[in-house]
Amino acid sequence: METRKKIMSVVIHVVLILVSITMLVPFAWMILTAFKTVSESTQVNPFVIFPKEWQWENFTTVINNMNFFMLYKNTLLMIFFRIVAAVLTATLAGYALGRLNFKGKGLAFGLVLFQMMVPAQIFIIPQYLMITKLNLANTIFALVFPGLVTAFGTFLLRQAYMGLPKDLEEAARLDGCNIGQTFLFIMAPLTRSSMVALGIFTAVFAFKDLMWPMIINTDKNMLVLSSALAKMQGQYASKYPELMAASLIACLPMIIIYLLFQKQFIEGIATSGGKL
Repeated sequence: METRKKIMSVVIHVVLILVSITMLVPFAWMILTAFKTVSESTQVNPFVIFPKEWQWENFTTVINNMNFFMLYKNTLLMIFFRIVAAVLTATLAGYALGRLNFKGKGLAFGLVLFQMMVPAQIFIIPQYLMITKLNLANTIFALVFPGLVTAFGTFLLRQAYMGLPKDLEEAARLDGCNIGQTFLFIMAPLTRSSMVALGIFTAVFAFKDLMWPMIINTDKNMLVLSSALAKMQGQYASKYPELMAASLIACLPMIIIYLLFQKQFIEGIATSGGKL
């Protein structure tokens, strides 16, 4: 029996290692392609993995041609304001749907579930019309607008609040706390891990968002990293080494954030039970 457990443990670890390597291959391929020439990057020969000569010029070219400081600024501002808006609105709505009783509560929660079930692309046209009517296109607010409220965050925080014991609210009520004080000083601090998880998911989703930034912000000074990289692909030809070099530079902020907050990433994903 002990031998069988050891064999199963070895098999599981081997499978996990192989899956990890498989997931790392595209990232490694991006790094290697960033140092190749155009001809090397488009060769059909699958055995040409490493470049013959490491082309550092690809990085200098994209740095000179692209204003990464502006792209970083726009991207980080979009992520920051989306996190603030998502955590604030989801915390308030989640508490109301999870702990309070009011007329229309079931309908409101049903609308939240409906928004989670339909594709996000359905809302692009109404959101675009709203932003253009307000003359707010090509602004940071236009980038943040779709993330002002989040159905996923509302559902996540609702579940977190529902998991808290009712005795806490009863004790707070006996101590003279009203609904606002109970929420602010008692309940909200206990859902901090769920807020962190929501912030992580919001940051990752905002960083990966491509369609909305490309539609709403066409000014070159208001682009974000994802839309700027998409515009590097030519209609008839693409310089893949330069594209991969720019992609690697664009990934650096998220890599640094992950290394700094690795513990919070793992705890947040484990708490929410979701996946990126």
